[in-house]
Amino acid sequence: MQAIAKAVLITILSSVCILMLINLAFFFPWYLTLVTETYNVTQIVASDNYLKESYYDDALDRMQERPIFRDKPHDIEIKVTNEDSRDAIGRDDDTAYTNWMDSDKPYRQRGKPLQVEISAVYPLTITIWGKKLEREVPVSFSMSTTGLKHYKDLDYYLD
Repeated sequence: MQAIAKAVLITILSSVCILMLINLAFFFPWYLTLVTETYNVTQIVASDNYLKESYYDDALDRMQERPIFRDKPHDIEIKVTNEDSRDAIGRDDDTAYTNWMDSDKPYRQRGKPLQVEISAVYPLTITIWGKKLEREVPVSFSMSTTGLKHYKDLDYYLD
């Protein structure tokens, strides 16, 4: 009787391990998609020194429509910050900021660093005997970039 119980226990544990490995196999393409999208947003941010609202919406929609991110679409966040930790997501038309103070504008002058971070939740799920066990694993990836665009409405030289 003891041998049968051990065999059943080993079978259950090995099945759970196999299911975990399958989930791990799905995690790598999910994470690589997160890295690729972060890289794409970083390239857009570098060209304008901030992330325009239309690009933000496009990137967010693109991430939410992907099959691997469809389970938790509302947990996807895109953050773009300036060197002083201020939000660098702004309007599409940069002429809307002409009357603003330099420190209130979402963009900075050429050569200033920007940080892009995309975070999402990976649903780690296992179904055992018809019962779905799920654990949410928050994952984020961030990259730094440098703004390339020169703005005439900002001071270029420091005093």
